[in-house]
Amino acid sequence: MEPAVSLAVCALLFLLWVRVKGLEFVLIHQRWVFVCLFLLPLSLIFDIYYSVRAWVVFKLSSAPRLHEQRVRDIQKQVREWKEQGSKTFMCTGRPGWLTVSLRVGKYKKTHKNIMINLMDILEVDTKKQIVRVEPLVSMGQVTALLTSIGWTLPVLPELDDLTVGGLIMGTGIESSSHKYGLFQHICTAYELVLADGSFVRCTPSENSDLFYAVPWSCGTLGFLVAAEIRIIPAKKYVKLRFEPVRGLEAICEKFTHESQQPENHFVEGLLYSLDEAVIMTGVMTDEAEPSKLNSIGNYYKPWFFKHVENYLKTNREGLEYIPLRHYYHRHTRSIFWELQDIIPFGNNPIFRYLFGWMVPPKISLLKLTQGETLRKLYEQHHVVQDMLVPMKCLRQALLTFHNDIHVYPIWLCPFILPSQPGLVHPKGDEAELYVDIGAYGEPRVKHFEARSCMRQLEKFVRSVHGFQMLYADCYMNREEFWEMFDGSLYHKLRKQLCCQDAFPEVYDKICKAARH
Repeated sequence: MEPAVSLAVCALLFLLWVRVKGLEFVLIHQRWVFVCLFLLPLSLIFDIYYSVRAWVVFKLSSAPRLHEQRVRDIQKQVREWKEQGSKTFMCTGRPGWLTVSLRVGKYKKTHKNIMINLMDILEVDTKKQIVRVEPLVSMGQVTALLTSIGWTLPVLPELDDLTVGGLIMGTGIESSSHKYGLFQHICTAYELVLADGSFVRCTPSENSDLFYAVPWSCGTLGFLVAAEIRIIPAKKYVKLRFEPVRGLEAICEKFTHESQQPENHFVEGLLYSLDEAVIMTGVMTDEAEPSKLNSIGNYYKPWFFKHVENYLKTNREGLEYIPLRHYYHRHTRSIFWELQDIIPFGNNPIFRYLFGWMVPPKISLLKLTQGETLRKLYEQHHVVQDMLVPMKCLRQALLTFHNDIHVYPIWLCPFILPSQPGLVHPKGDEAELYVDIGAYGEPRVKHFEARSCMRQLEKFVRSVHGFQMLYADCYMNREEFWEMFDGSLYHKLRKQLCCQDAFPEVYDKICKAARH
């Protein structure tokens, strides 16, 4: 009872403080108090509820039976929209704050909201090596189920709350992408409800134009209702090597070399300054040396990026065996390194042992409670961007990031980009090795101004035939956007499927210059 009484007293004192200071003051200047007292417990309740729900649904096999009924309901909603005169664009009815993207789209208030309650794993076919899922299935759900039966996705993006629909309609990447490509490249089929209410299934050989146009389209060609994704056999551990590297030339050379080695199952780099990095390479294995086993996902363990930094500070190489699911979600507890700005003492051993089991707060709840003032502060003084550039331009790109925004750590993740139709493909006719450069944090460049600095960075990315992930703030005008992305197939499908009156163009949905 004593801990409960103490918590109640703390909550009461907090409410009195809020009444004196004002909620906006507390949310901006002492946000960690609100996060620790309210958002962490609430996030835990959310996680428990959805985990139990997913387990029960899969065990009872109720999802496949209900799926067709739910799809018919979506079709009915679309047809009713048509019968009512198609007066506004359509969008999913999922609230904007529930998405992992930090962007808050105001279009939800003016568009026709189509309710899509599809959040279950439908089938795991180990013979065909395929998992069939609904679009709101999260990566946390996928790893919990698949690793328990000895399987995994070839590309399993990092954060627990990322959904299959978001990773297809946007994009997704992981440290295995140098072998398998982006998340879209491990998908074998999509099922959609189109603007006329009809249902269609597309694969590389059936309705192939639509199959290749869907990724990165942000829900502007139809409503995704299911996807089939490749799975591969999983092993118990990742044998992970840590190698500190100094000097920009050496970092680029080492990272490029390791990304080209097919025997590496995983390749990742964390850049702590322009000339200091740790390059990590891993392979899946069923055997582990007990003395080198590191269950990095346990709540009391140091945040992964801080753990990695120790190898740099001590200037030593390392070898560890990390349980597979812990490896997949190694950056989840600290939301990469974003949580240090919200809970500055979050990596303190005392906090980890006492409250680490509730971390992290859900990104959706952080968005819901940030308020307009804090949102504008983040927009002007905080960067969350992933830029995808050819590996051959890595050195030039890192210098540009350093000069334009000066944010560290920087995440480096290599991926192979196949030459396929769609919005994103290499400049030539052959597959090309690219790298995702992820910058998350407060810029340290003097006189940082979000719009001008980001436009400068976007200009560089376009000049090297790179791409900007569309979950982030995008400052390009329409001409610049379609210079970066190949819209030929996309616009052809928009016209062919009568999407112009049903869905906004992807640019109008995500770019700041067009958003309203």
